[in-house]
Amino acid sequence: MSATETSRPQENRPKAVWNKTWAQLEIGDHATIERVCLAQDLYLFAHVSGNTNPLMLPPLEDAPAPSEAPQEPVAPSMWVGSLISAVLGNLLPGPGTLYQSQSLEFQRRVHVGDRLSVTVTCREKRQEPVAVFETTVIDSEGLGVCHGTAVVEAPRHSVETPLRELPALIVDQKDHFAHLVLLAAQLPRLKTVVVCPEDHNSLSGAILSFERGLIEPILIGDPDRIAEAAQKLGADISQWKLVPVNEHRAAAACAVAMVRAGEAGAVMKGAIHSDELLAAVVKKDGGLRSRGRISHVFALDVPTLDELLFISDAAINIAPDLIAKMEITQNAIDLARACGIELPKVGILSAVETINPNIPSTLDAAILSKMAQRGQITGAIVDGPLAMDNAIDVEAARTKGITSLVAGHANVLIVPNLESGNMLAKELTFVARAEAAGLVLGALVPIILTSRADNDRARLASCALAQLYDYWLKRGTGFKGESPHKTSESP
Repeated sequence: MSATETSRPQENRPKAVWNKTWAQLEIGDHATIERVCLAQDLYLFAHVSGNTNPLMLPPLEDAPAPSEAPQEPVAPSMWVGSLISAVLGNLLPGPGTLYQSQSLEFQRRVHVGDRLSVTVTCREKRQEPVAVFETTVIDSEGLGVCHGTAVVEAPRHSVETPLRELPALIVDQKDHFAHLVLLAAQLPRLKTVVVCPEDHNSLSGAILSFERGLIEPILIGDPDRIAEAAQKLGADISQWKLVPVNEHRAAAACAVAMVRAGEAGAVMKGAIHSDELLAAVVKKDGGLRSRGRISHVFALDVPTLDELLFISDAAINIAPDLIAKMEITQNAIDLARACGIELPKVGILSAVETINPNIPSTLDAAILSKMAQRGQITGAIVDGPLAMDNAIDVEAARTKGITSLVAGHANVLIVPNLESGNMLAKELTFVARAEAAGLVLGALVPIILTSRADNDRARLASCALAQLYDYWLKRGTGFKGESPHKTSESP
C-alpha cells in the first residue's frame, strides 16, 4: 500500500484525512509527501525554535552577510527532519500516531528552492501498538538528504477527520525602510531644525538620524528640558547648535525664520503639537509656502506588500476640493518617485469603483484620472474611482471585472478626505502592523512631521524621506546612489 501527497494549493487538497490502525498495517506499507523549501520556512523555523544562526537565515536587506555564512542560506537540519512527522501524522499511520523515538542521519544540505521527497516505510510491527518505520528524505535528483528510523505508537482505532485549516501567517521578509535609509545616508547630511526636542522620543529620533548620517540637527526649544532629555538618554549633544526658545509657537517661528535665512534645509517636529508647527509653516507672510499646495504623505512598509505604500492626505487638508486633490496627488507622486518608484500607480479611492453622482468622491476620482491622461498630473499612471480592496488586491479587481493598470497594483493611494486617510493609515499601522513614516510636501523645504507616538525607526525613516525628497526638489530626479560625496553641508 502506498500514499502520496504533493505540496499544492490548499483548495486542491483532500477535505479529510484518515488513518491506518496498527492491526491494518502491513510490512512494506509506505507513504510520501513532496515539499519545496521556501525562505518563509526558514523564518518560521527560527521563530519557533529560537535558532537565529545566520547560516540558516536569508541575509538582511542591503546588509552584508556574516563572513562565515554561505552565499545561500542552509535549511536547518531539524526542519528537514520535522517533515517526516507530517507523513507519519497525516498519511501513514495517520491521525492518532504518537512518536516514541526518531533517529536521523544527514547526508547533504538543503537550500531555498530545493524540492524534497519525504517517505516513510513500515519495516517492523512490535507489540501493539508499536511500529517501526524507515524514514528517508531525498532531493529532486534522487540524492539522499536524510535517513533514519522512527518508532511510533500507531493508532488502535480508525479515524477519519476533516483536514485542519491552519491560521494564515504573514511573514514580513523585506525591510523597505532599511533600503531608503542606506540610500539617503549616501547623500550629504541635511541641516535640519528640530523644533522642541524636549522628550525622549523626539530627541532620540534626531540623535539616531544623525548617527546614521542623515541629518545635522539644529535644536530649538527649552534648553533645560532638552538637556534633561539628553541626560536621560546618556547622549552628548554639545556638538550641535542649540537655540534657546522656551515657548513652542515662538520656537516654530524661529525654525521657519532660520530656513528662510538659508541656515537649514528641513524642519523636524519634536515635542510640539502639529498645528503649532504648521501654523508657522503655512503662514502667508514669512512662512514656508511655495507656489504649490502643502500636503502630507504617509509612507508605509506594509508586511503584505512588496513595495512601499504612499497615502495622502491624512494630516493637513481636511476636505480637499478637486484642485486641491490634483496638487495632493502630484505631491504624492513626486515623493514616490523620489523614493525610487519609477512610474507610480496611483489609485484614487472612494467607497465604490463605479461613478455615482451621489458620492462626490467618485466624480473627483474620474476627473483626476482624465486629468492624468491629459498631462495635468504627471509622472504616474492614475486611475479611479477604486475601492480599497480592488486598488490593492489583484483578485478583488479581477472578481469585479476591473480592467486597469492600477487596480490590484496601486502603490499610491489618494483618499477622499483627511478622516478616511487618517483612519486608513492608522489601521494599517496598528492593526496590520505596518511601519509608517511621514513627510509634509509642497513647502520650500521638507517638513518631517512625526507623531508623538512614533518610535525612533519611524523618525529615522521620515528623515530618509526628507533627504531623498530634498534631492528631488533640487535635481528633479530621484537619487540612484551612484555618485554623491558626503560632506557636512546640504546639497
